Amino acid sequence: MATTQIFQQYITPLLEGRRSICRTIITEALDNGIEPQRLYQDVVWPAMAQVDNLYREDRINIAAEHMATRINRTVADHLQSRLPRAAKNGKRILITCTECEAEEISAQMCADLFEAEGWEVYFLGAGIPRDEMGSLVGQLQPEMMMIVGSKPTDVPEVRQMIDHIREINSCPTMNVLVSGGVFNRAQGLWREVKADFFAETAAEALQIAGKADPRKAEVRPVDAPKKRRRRRKPPLLAQLEGEC
Repeated sequence: MATTQIFQQYITPLLEGRRSICRTIITEALDNGIEPQRLYQDVVWPAMAQVDNLYREDRINIAAEHMATRINRTVADHLQSRLPRAAKNGKRILITCTECEAEEISAQMCADLFEAEGWEVYFLGAGIPRDEMGSLVGQLQPEMMMIVGSKPTDVPEVRQMIDHIREINSCPTMNVLVSGGVFNRAQGLWREVKADFFAETAAEALQIAGKADPRKAEVRPVDAPKKRRRRRKPPLLAQLEGEC
């Protein structure tokens, strides 16, 4: 059975909060030879995106959103244990997200998939102060930092965190990748927060990270004087800040 059919079977009981049916659909798909990566990417990830869209459009209430989110977490945990493991590739990725359970599940899924592909994964979740994030980046020297999901109100903080990491030269060669949330809905917003890459899905994130070259950054000594100039906020970022 194609994963598109599995998705259609999965989404209705998911929105109804029917845990056992959702688990059975996924278990039967695994038993029938569907790879867990495909179920992550073609069923659970788009199901979470659909739940988020339906909730934002007031087509489901908060109770339905909460039930669906928790079912997806259970299914993601089950799939994680079935993922085949590639050999270590020597690369590190740091993954963070915003203060939202649905976004944390998306970030957790990305962490699982990157780990299965051989990356050394550091999954932080949400709520890390930017100074601690900068220190951790400096300590780990990862090839990639991934920020998963963001509400419009979180975007200025994402921009400030990236600015902070760049300004203190924590890891000049590290690329920043953003995915999900408002970045999927506002075309070009990823450039305005100074990310290096954007991926709409977990599958795209894996492809982009695997091919990304080290960031070509000019290293400025930490104690060098900063140029004072008035910064004009990019249009999308200014609009989002105005809505906060």
